[in-house]
Amino acid sequence: MPDASTHRPLWVRVSVPLVVLVIALAIGSGVLSGKPQTAAQRADAIEAVVRCPSCIDVSVAQSEESTALAVRHEIQRQVAQGRSTAQIEQTLVAQYGQTILLEPPDAAGLPIIWIVTIALGVGALGVIGVLFWRRSRQFSAAREAQTTAEAT
Repeated sequence: MPDASTHRPLWVRVSVPLVVLVIALAIGSGVLSGKPQTAAQRADAIEAVVRCPSCIDVSVAQSEESTALAVRHEIQRQVAQGRSTAQIEQTLVAQYGQTILLEPPDAAGLPIIWIVTIALGVGALGVIGVLFWRRSRQFSAAREAQTTAEAT
């Protein structure tokens, strides 16, 4: 008895798992979560990307130095005042310099590395799609030749 999946077109056999994967990634990433961050969560997120002024490559969230505690309290105070993350980071950079941030400032738009990565991924998917399409045509031609040979 032939397998039921051979009766389905190739695009269905390939696209259904891809759609399931995309949905699973979207749900798992929290993109669909509409809950806003609390003030404590915002402060924690900012503290994780701000370097301890008297430490080397340690965030203020990880350090117990007095300077880290002072920066942590400053972040919490500014979050409570309703300032945005960018405003808080600008204040800290003005006080301590650009090295206070563990993450470099965001470039305007998409960095070229993401554009190249996405382009290569789309290209690879296109090549794989063409290979699957050619392979399915070869199998279809072979199946037709076999049925023609059996019919004669």
